[in-house]
Amino acid sequence: MAGVGRRDFDIIAAWSVDRLGRSLAHLVDLLGELHAKGVDLYLHQQGIDTTTPAGKAMFQMVGVFAEFERTLIRERVMAGLARAKAEGKQLGRRKVGPEIERSIRTVLKAGKGIVSTARRLGVGVSTVQRVKADLAAAA
Repeated sequence: MAGVGRRDFDIIAAWSVDRLGRSLAHLVDLLGELHAKGVDLYLHQQGIDTTTPAGKAMFQMVGVFAEFERTLIRERVMAGLARAKAEGKQLGRRKVGPEIERSIRTVLKAGKGIVSTARRLGVGVSTVQRVKADLAAAA
């Protein structure tokens, strides 16, 4: 909250508590900083107004549940990725074919840059960077 000075604002409005922070500790710190500067918080989706003691308590409770929900989502995603790997599924983007890699090597060896090579061949910059790293490792 470096940009907010004491009493520059009376209240800050946000859509939801999950837009403000990733953990309860961060949310509590944020609210503490705001209140130290005499600024309150209004969360539209939850209807929480921290100008009241009940609003402050609700803010902390909603923060706990938001952090819990994020943790559950993360666990489900990690379990899904592990299951997909165990089933032998390819994760991530497919690699470009060998003919495209040869073209990238040819253009790079001709002295062209990474970005211009990517544009010229219609591939991502990271693909060209990977091929260039492979060239350097092989040398």
